Amino acid sequence: MRNRVTLKDIALHTGKHVSTVSRALDPNRGHTISAKAVEQVRAAARNLGYRPNCLAAGLRTNRSMTVGIVIPDITNVVFPPIVRGIESILDPLGYASILVNTDSEIERGSRMVEVLRDRGVDGIVHAAALLSDLAIAEASDDGIPVVTVNRKLDRSRIPCVVNDERGGLRLVVQHLVDLGHRNIAHIAGPQDLSTGKYRLNAFRQVMDQLDLPAAPGLTVTAKRFDEKQGKSCASELLSRNNAFTAIACANDRLALGAIAHLKSNGIDCPRGISVTGFNDMPFLDFIQPGLTTIRIKQFEAGQAAAKRLYEAMSGDETDLPLETVLPVELIVRNSTDACRGVRST
Repeated sequence: MRNRVTLKDIALHTGKHVSTVSRALDPNRGHTISAKAVEQVRAAARNLGYRPNCLAAGLRTNRSMTVGIVIPDITNVVFPPIVRGIESILDPLGYASILVNTDSEIERGSRMVEVLRDRGVDGIVHAAALLSDLAIAEASDDGIPVVTVNRKLDRSRIPCVVNDERGGLRLVVQHLVDLGHRNIAHIAGPQDLSTGKYRLNAFRQVMDQLDLPAAPGLTVTAKRFDEKQGKSCASELLSRNNAFTAIACANDRLALGAIAHLKSNGIDCPRGISVTGFNDMPFLDFIQPGLTTIRIKQFEAGQAAAKRLYEAMSGDETDLPLETVLPVELIVRNSTDACRGVRST
């Protein structure tokens, strides 16, 4: 059986001190020695087949060099770019990611946080947090660095990276108004999620500021952010005795479900009813009608969350804001068109 290559072996091979070898192989301390020495040591490590003993290192430093990433729905294509953004920052620093999926279920979400804590992760990026999430709050209270991304907790000191929800809804509603729409319905997201709650509040505020009717009968709340709920909510809107010419949806999947339901009922989008989404998830360019939506910075959100987590894990959080709000952009495609008059439902 081949003996494991050690730091001493690399030191003998390069003629350098063991402490120099250790620093050269540490992504967080390599900058303390010359770039030439770092390259010599790392080249020797590769040639000798060196593999770091993460367990031993963890015992010495009280770090596992792992981070947990919690997402609410592994089938939702919004989240892979966020995960890639996280990994683009933490991988070069030597951290491995453990990805867990909650399926947007409270009990499963709590259990997954416990699993990550049992694995000894150094920090957690949580993209599935509920507005009131006891498991992640307890983890933070126990000293585990936590950052939420695309979500936030109410009345919490946990740092978050979120999107400009109000700005996004203002862009969507103003776009529809510019097309002549006045009777605009809203399919809201789940109200136990910050993205659902804040986007609904933003829609109501923007409609009020523009002096547009926001009748209760023109708002339906989804139970989940998915296509099935988009169909169900569109069906409920059509069954009510309210007239509307456009639907602003709280995310793209709800919008796609709404469009599918309109089509199954012989209503063309956008000639009959215009529909908008929020997020600009991948592949929307390949779906007809192309969805008019709000583009959030998915990859950049992951990067921002990872940087914030690394600062927390390093104990370097001086004067950092609790909330990072990323700008959004309106992407106009062909699911919206000029209003052709109020359609009675």
